[in-house]
Amino acid sequence: MIYLDHAATSWPKPPEVLAAMTDFLVHSGGSPGRSAHRLSLQAARPLYAARESIAAFLHAPHPLRVLFAANATQALNLALYGLLRPGDRVVTTAMEHNAVMRPLRDLERQGVQVVVVPCAPDGSLDPEDMRRAAVPGTRLLVANHASNVTGTLLPIAELGAIAREVDALFLVDSAQTAGLMPLDMDGMAIDLLAFTGHKALLGPPGTGGLVLGTRLDPAQLRPLIRGGTGSRSEQEEQPEDLPDKFESGTPNGAGIAGLMAGVQTVQHRGLETIRAHEIRLTTLLIEGLQAIPGVRLYGPRDPRARTSTVSFTVDTLRVSEVAWRLDEAYGVLCRVGLHCAPAAHRTLGTFPEGTVRFAAGFTTTEEEIASAIRAVREIAR
Repeated sequence: MIYLDHAATSWPKPPEVLAAMTDFLVHSGGSPGRSAHRLSLQAARPLYAARESIAAFLHAPHPLRVLFAANATQALNLALYGLLRPGDRVVTTAMEHNAVMRPLRDLERQGVQVVVVPCAPDGSLDPEDMRRAAVPGTRLLVANHASNVTGTLLPIAELGAIAREVDALFLVDSAQTAGLMPLDMDGMAIDLLAFTGHKALLGPPGTGGLVLGTRLDPAQLRPLIRGGTGSRSEQEEQPEDLPDKFESGTPNGAGIAGLMAGVQTVQHRGLETIRAHEIRLTTLLIEGLQAIPGVRLYGPRDPRARTSTVSFTVDTLRVSEVAWRLDEAYGVLCRVGLHCAPAAHRTLGTFPEGTVRFAAGFTTTEEEIASAIRAVREIAR
């Protein structure tokens, strides 16, 4: 079996992740922040340690500004619904995932002005187009760091500078890059950063979060849910303390322990090493697939301008048939269709059929890439 669906979820997980989750459930089974007994205190320690690790990894201002969520989608919803009010203006790109587009379209019906900046057919964005759209009075700029369809990297630091020019906040969806690319919230002028744990950070599903930068006053952000936090229990109003204001209910302690182990695994291997491995695999994918008659590639040809996510179609064959044959006949597992990103596929010209998506990852080998390319060649022939 050749697993090429890392853009959806990385697999297999490192042994350290499984060990950390098991250790939490066996030795730290209490409810963190809810009691003063030893198991509760022991359960709270890995959660704070995880905040410290993630804050350092993402160059966040403080561990308490790392707000845990179930995934990047929930984190993005917290940012969008928490910040935007009727009459606000928000500017985003034509390559966004539905985790951004669906909340924005709902907010648009409530009176928020949504401006979508077009992108090039390869998914790239000219910062000047964003500058023209981000007029004074804009409340928020939203952009993904990399497309989940083409892997195209957007110029995040330049977009952050544009947001500063008009005194807007800048929200980045790092679901496809946290764990693959360096992220520096201050250096890239990022005010809110949504991340997920189950992709390149190598953690389990059900983990992720929203990190708040120094420019954002947490009082401006409304919580997505309200309830018990283990703190200020004498009050029937939601506390203002961080991170409690945004983390009602018992947290996913075992998952967060696994996420910390995933982050530590990435740090141990090193982002430079991970990125170099990814570029080698992407180069092989691009060169191999574009040499096959009848195969059409999408996204930049320069592997340094993208992640290892590569989308393609095969002339005369439906994408669903290509993916089915890859799985059944060759053991190649990939993602097919619209990838929860119809806006991106409209930009590429692949809507409504979609594409076949190969997404290499941490454990993918060059030999597996060569086998996958051979399989596509045989299917196309």
